[in-house]
Amino acid sequence: MNASHHPGDDLLVSYASGSLDEPSSILIATHLSLCPVCRGVVALAEGVGGELIEQIDLSDIGTSDLDACLARLDEPEEFVGAAVETIDEAVDDAISIPRPLKDYLPGEVKSLPWRWLGPGVQYTAIHTEAKAPKVGLLRIAPGTKVPMHGHTGNEMTLVLAGGYIDATGNFQRGDVESADDGLVHQPVADAGEECICLVVTEGELQPTGIIAKVLQPFFRF
Repeated sequence: MNASHHPGDDLLVSYASGSLDEPSSILIATHLSLCPVCRGVVALAEGVGGELIEQIDLSDIGTSDLDACLARLDEPEEFVGAAVETIDEAVDDAISIPRPLKDYLPGEVKSLPWRWLGPGVQYTAIHTEAKAPKVGLLRIAPGTKVPMHGHTGNEMTLVLAGGYIDATGNFQRGDVESADDGLVHQPVADAGEECICLVVTEGELQPTGIIAKVLQPFFRF
């Protein structure tokens, strides 16, 4: 299944130029391992090179150029670096972890030090650095509603297993949702399968509603 929701072109170009921060690069590299379309865009950006790379307007790239690049996906070694390997590594029976993310995990997904955020919701940090976005995994039980919340900064969520739905759409493996301080939402995990997401967060979550405010001491990354 191909991803339906992608990171912004600005993030892909920044990643290709090497100027993207490490937390965001972890998520982008993991998404690229699951999304041939975005790998094609990054390949085009890498091909431009030099100072021009930050000035690319991807809307000006011709369809024929993109098609030609995507046709090269049968030969990934020509343009896909080690950070964007497409091979999935089976970590346990529940989820297959792409190589870029696997390098940051200390062990199998189920054995990580999960912290309780609320009923059916757990979180574990995998990369923390002062004054940098936080990176972690979010684990949501099938059919569970995450407490309604907003954000004090930007947040990117990449689905690794299962799926969820919120007011902005339906997100499945490989999909990326970008949120800013204007979005208030309540993701609901799909029934029948645990949802595991890679989350890169700036600032703090802002729970809303009575139940969410009760959980506020716990509901933070």
